[in-house]
Amino acid sequence: MPDIHHLIDIGAPTDKVYPLVSTADGLSQWWAEDIEATGSSGAIQLCFFNRSTIYRLELVTSEEEKRAVWYCGTGKEWQGTRIEFLLGAASPGTRLRFAHIGWREATDYFRSCNTTWGVLMFHLKAAAEGLGHGPLFSRDGLAY
Repeated sequence: MPDIHHLIDIGAPTDKVYPLVSTADGLSQWWAEDIEATGSSGAIQLCFFNRSTIYRLELVTSEEEKRAVWYCGTGKEWQGTRIEFLLGAASPGTRLRFAHIGWREATDYFRSCNTTWGVLMFHLKAAAEGLGHGPLFSRDGLAY
Protein backbone atom coordinates (compact mmCIF):
# COMPACT_ATOMS: atom_id res chain seq x y z
CA MET A 1 0.00 0.00 0.00
CA PRO A 2 1.41 3.41 -0.89
CA ASP A 3 1.43 6.18 1.71
CA ILE A 4 2.01 9.94 1.57
CA HIS A 5 4.56 11.43 3.98
CA HIS A 6 5.67 15.01 4.64
CA LEU A 7 7.81 16.68 7.28
CA ILE A 8 7.81 20.40 8.09
CA ASP A 9 9.20 22.57 10.87
CA ILE A 10 6.80 25.20 12.18
CA GLY A 11 7.87 28.28 14.14
CA ALA A 12 5.10 27.90 16.73
CA PRO A 13 4.76 25.74 19.85
CA THR A 14 2.88 22.45 19.76
CA ASP A 15 0.03 23.88 21.86
CA LYS A 16 -0.69 26.30 19.00
CA VAL A 17 -0.29 23.71 16.21
CA TYR A 18 -2.31 20.90 17.81
CA PRO A 19 -5.75 22.59 17.60
CA LEU A 20 -5.08 23.33 13.92
CA VAL A 21 -4.84 19.60 13.15
CA SER A 22 -7.35 18.19 15.63
CA THR A 23 -10.48 20.36 15.36
CA ALA A 24 -12.93 21.42 12.66
CA ASP A 25 -12.24 25.07 13.46
CA GLY A 26 -8.50 24.52 13.21
CA LEU A 27 -8.69 22.63 9.91
CA SER A 28 -10.84 25.41 8.43
CA GLN A 29 -8.03 27.91 9.00
CA TRP A 30 -5.68 26.24 6.53
CA TRP A 31 -7.32 23.29 4.70
CA ALA A 32 -10.90 23.90 3.63
CA GLU A 33 -13.34 26.71 4.28
CA ASP A 34 -16.38 24.41 4.33
CA ILE A 35 -15.96 22.05 7.30
CA GLU A 36 -18.66 21.14 9.74
CA ALA A 37 -18.73 19.05 12.86
CA THR A 38 -21.33 16.29 12.68
CA GLY A 39 -23.47 14.79 15.44
CA SER A 40 -20.89 12.41 16.81
CA SER A 41 -17.93 13.65 18.80
CA GLY A 42 -14.78 14.07 16.74
CA ALA A 43 -16.52 13.58 13.38
CA ILE A 44 -16.51 16.16 10.61
CA GLN A 45 -17.58 16.65 7.03
CA LEU A 46 -14.89 18.18 4.84
CA CYS A 47 -16.62 19.73 1.82
CA PHE A 48 -15.13 20.81 -1.51
CA PHE A 49 -16.36 22.34 -4.77
CA ASN A 50 -19.77 23.54 -3.55
CA ARG A 51 -20.25 20.21 -1.74
CA SER A 52 -19.91 18.09 -4.87
CA THR A 53 -17.14 16.29 -2.96
CA ILE A 54 -17.62 15.50 0.74
CA TYR A 55 -15.25 13.50 2.90
CA ARG A 56 -16.42 12.24 6.27
CA LEU A 57 -13.59 12.07 8.78
CA GLU A 58 -13.52 10.88 12.37
CA LEU A 59 -10.86 11.78 14.91
CA VAL A 60 -9.87 8.33 16.15
CA THR A 61 -6.70 9.19 18.07
CA SER A 62 -6.10 12.39 19.97
CA GLU A 63 -3.07 12.89 22.20
CA GLU A 64 -2.94 16.51 23.34
CA GLU A 65 -0.07 18.36 21.63
CA LYS A 66 1.39 15.08 20.32
CA ARG A 67 -0.81 13.26 17.82
CA ALA A 68 -4.07 13.51 15.91
CA VAL A 69 -5.29 10.72 13.63
CA TRP A 70 -8.33 11.05 11.37
CA TYR A 71 -10.06 8.04 9.79
CA CYS A 72 -11.53 8.67 6.33
CA GLY A 73 -14.93 7.03 6.12
CA THR A 74 -15.83 8.12 2.58
CA GLY A 75 -14.23 8.96 -0.72
CA LYS A 76 -13.57 6.72 -3.69
CA GLU A 77 -9.84 6.49 -2.94
CA TRP A 78 -9.78 8.04 0.54
CA GLN A 79 -12.20 5.58 2.13
CA GLY A 80 -10.40 3.49 4.74
CA THR A 81 -7.28 5.68 4.80
CA ARG A 82 -5.92 7.54 7.83
CA ILE A 83 -4.53 11.05 8.07
CA GLU A 84 -1.92 11.36 10.83
CA PHE A 85 -0.34 14.44 12.35
CA LEU A 86 2.57 13.70 14.72
CA LEU A 87 3.91 16.70 16.63
CA GLY A 88 7.28 16.98 18.31
CA ALA A 89 9.50 19.70 19.68
CA ALA A 90 11.88 21.43 17.28
CA SER A 91 14.08 24.46 17.68
CA PRO A 92 12.24 26.75 17.51
CA GLY A 93 8.71 25.44 17.63
CA THR A 94 7.23 22.21 16.31
CA ARG A 95 8.32 19.48 13.92
CA LEU A 96 5.28 18.03 12.18
CA ARG A 97 5.41 14.57 10.66
CA PHE A 98 2.42 14.06 8.41
CA ALA A 99 1.16 10.86 6.78
CA HIS A 100 -1.87 9.91 4.71
CA ILE A 101 -1.78 6.13 5.12
CA GLY A 102 -3.50 3.12 3.61
CA TRP A 103 -4.06 4.00 -0.03
CA ARG A 104 -4.89 0.93 -2.10
CA GLU A 105 -2.66 1.95 -5.03
CA ALA A 106 -0.56 4.80 -6.41
CA THR A 107 -3.07 6.18 -8.90
CA ASP A 108 -2.91 9.58 -10.58
CA TYR A 109 -5.31 10.84 -7.90
CA PHE A 110 -2.93 9.59 -5.20
CA ARG A 111 -0.10 11.51 -6.86
CA SER A 112 -2.24 14.64 -7.15
CA CYS A 113 -3.16 14.39 -3.45
CA ASN A 114 0.52 14.07 -2.57
CA THR A 115 1.20 17.37 -4.32
CA THR A 116 -1.80 19.01 -2.66
CA TRP A 117 -0.72 17.79 0.79
CA GLY A 118 2.68 19.41 0.22
CA VAL A 119 1.00 22.76 -0.45
CA LEU A 120 -1.31 22.25 2.54
CA MET A 121 1.68 21.78 4.85
CA PHE A 122 2.77 25.34 4.03
CA HIS A 123 -0.77 26.64 4.62
CA LEU A 124 -0.74 24.92 8.02
CA LYS A 125 2.68 26.39 8.82
CA ALA A 126 1.50 29.89 7.87
CA ALA A 127 -1.66 29.54 10.00
CA ALA A 128 0.33 28.39 13.04
CA GLU A 129 2.90 31.16 12.63
CA GLY A 130 0.22 33.85 12.35
CA LEU A 131 0.89 34.46 8.66
CA GLY A 132 -2.25 32.68 7.54
CA HIS A 133 -3.29 32.87 3.94
CA GLY A 134 -6.53 31.19 4.88
CA PRO A 135 -7.64 27.76 3.75
CA LEU A 136 -6.32 26.31 0.49
CA PHE A 137 -9.86 25.43 -0.60
CA SER A 138 -12.73 27.92 -0.63
CA ARG A 139 -16.32 26.70 -0.87
CA ASP A 140 -16.21 26.63 -4.67
CA GLY A 141 -12.63 25.55 -5.40
CA LEU A 142 -8.98 26.47 -4.83
CA ALA A 143 -8.58 29.72 -2.93
CA TYR A 144 -4.79 29.92 -3.09
